[in-house]
Amino acid sequence: MSSFGKTFHVTGWKIGYVAAPAALSAEFRKVHQFNVFTVNTSMQIGLAHYLDDPKPYLDLPAFYQKKRDFFREGLAKTRFSLLPSEGTYFQCVDYSKISDMPEAEFSKWLTSEIGVAAIPVSAFYHENHESGVMRFCFAKKEETLALERLTKL
Repeated sequence: MSSFGKTFHVTGWKIGYVAAPAALSAEFRKVHQFNVFTVNTSMQIGLAHYLDDPKPYLDLPAFYQKKRDFFREGLAKTRFSLLPSEGTYFQCVDYSKISDMPEAEFSKWLTSEIGVAAIPVSAFYHENHESGVMRFCFAKKEETLALERLTKL
């Protein structure tokens, strides 16, 4: 079970897949229609053509590594403290040297005042959990990462 979006860098397409033994597949099909209404045909055809040539998706690890290294190098010039980032295209940072605002509040401020979007890690917890950590996505164009704005904090 996986997602083409995350695995193949087409996150807006929202297409997943399952490879399973027949018995499990039969059970998945029973609930599938209640979880996913439809995936448009154009996206399915596009992904089928994309998979015809393995080079682009086999090159994705190096693609992401280059983006991660670029982003981490830029963030190293900021007051953010970088946390380990392996096997993902998200970089988590501790922002305690910049602000003592709660995560959600800091995230809103960062977006509205600085023009850079980040996700508060607390959003992934069922109950209130403040760790002073934000998550940036670095799978973007270099100019979209707005490192010059982050260095001014």
